[in-house]
Amino acid sequence: MRHHTFAPTPPMGWNSWDCYGAAVREEEIRGNADYMAKHLKDYGWEYVVVDIQWYEPGAVSSQYRPFVPLEMDEFSRLMPAVNRFPSAADGKGFKPLADYVHSLGLKFGIHIMRGIPRQAAHAATPILGTSATARDIAHPNSICPWNTDMYGVDASKEGAQEYYDSLFQLYAEWGVDFVKVDDIAASRLYDAHLDEIAMIRKAIDKCGRDMVLSLSPGPAPLEYEQQFTEGANMWRMTDDFWDLWHLLYGMFERCEKWAPYVKEGSWPDCDMLPLGHLGIRSVDGGGADRWTRFTKDEQVTMMSLWSIFRSPLMFGGEMRDNDDWTLSLLTNEEVLHLHRTGRDARQLYREGDRVVWVSGSEDGDTYVGLFNTGDEPAEVSVTLEQLGLSGAGVKARDLWQREDLGTVGEKLSKQLRPHASMLVKLTV
Repeated sequence: MRHHTFAPTPPMGWNSWDCYGAAVREEEIRGNADYMAKHLKDYGWEYVVVDIQWYEPGAVSSQYRPFVPLEMDEFSRLMPAVNRFPSAADGKGFKPLADYVHSLGLKFGIHIMRGIPRQAAHAATPILGTSATARDIAHPNSICPWNTDMYGVDASKEGAQEYYDSLFQLYAEWGVDFVKVDDIAASRLYDAHLDEIAMIRKAIDKCGRDMVLSLSPGPAPLEYEQQFTEGANMWRMTDDFWDLWHLLYGMFERCEKWAPYVKEGSWPDCDMLPLGHLGIRSVDGGGADRWTRFTKDEQVTMMSLWSIFRSPLMFGGEMRDNDDWTLSLLTNEEVLHLHRTGRDARQLYREGDRVVWVSGSEDGDTYVGLFNTGDEPAEVSVTLEQLGLSGAGVKARDLWQREDLGTVGEKLSKQLRPHASMLVKLTV
């Protein structure tokens, strides 16, 4: 599948949702892009993604204003709100902003809701490339339970594919490299929207520009793994993930289930990294303006699990406020090398609060993640026999501490604080 070549390794970038909700502004996108270009690009971070409701002039937080007028062109396509994105004036859309991001050597992404604007359906506005109108293709009984912007698109109607084709043709003209489509991988009302995933796949394939396709929210149903792989590059295994330990604890089970389906170009997605300065204009996740509620041990555990599992890495905080600690989590070349080159990761065992993950590597090394998911200190260990390694001379290196641990005897063992972890590279 050609679209798998668009993301041969798990995508890495920044998304505006965790810090700005639906209300991000152009200067904040540009500022975070500047930071990424200066501090993170050399480590593989490349996507700058504008999250939900960039077309809503009055958006103020992550709480949506229902049934408000949205910015839209004459062909039923939503456009950036010019009061928030001044460079979009005169019908330019996101092209000037995308051009700026590209000038930094980075890639530009946007979030959209599946479907067609309700206001377009109510007004029966035209669709480019067909005589059908928005009203003709709208599916009024296919709605999002948490956002009032859109109706679903009825794939059986003439003009449905043309609408999505026109949408992605516009995005190609803007220079979009990444599209996160919401209310599609899982729905509280309707299950996965497989017909719309298929229409979007066709539209991207026709548009003439490589675009990574990300599907949200989750938990994406495991039984549709084949359709997700055939349609997209990444899909959410979870509903919105926030800086709460019980959500991180639950991710171990999700990763165990999805690990067999991680493959080049198609990536089950653990969701964003709620690190650094969060909640500036986002009130989701049970908190407002704050620094991440995860302890340092929990932050390392999250980064270790996401990296050995090979989830996409999308940073959620306001990057310009990063302290040295937060930046260090994003710039560890040895951990990111595992993330890029790991192979066939799996949970080796889980005994109570002790969890061990193992991954191969294209370099022939073996990577091991030791995790204490309990609330008390615990020793977590794994034998070389369990790892399929034998003989003397197996050398260990602690990736987060960046230090050699010497030769391993019969087993690797570590006393870990509550919610703490250790990521080790073993070389024969």
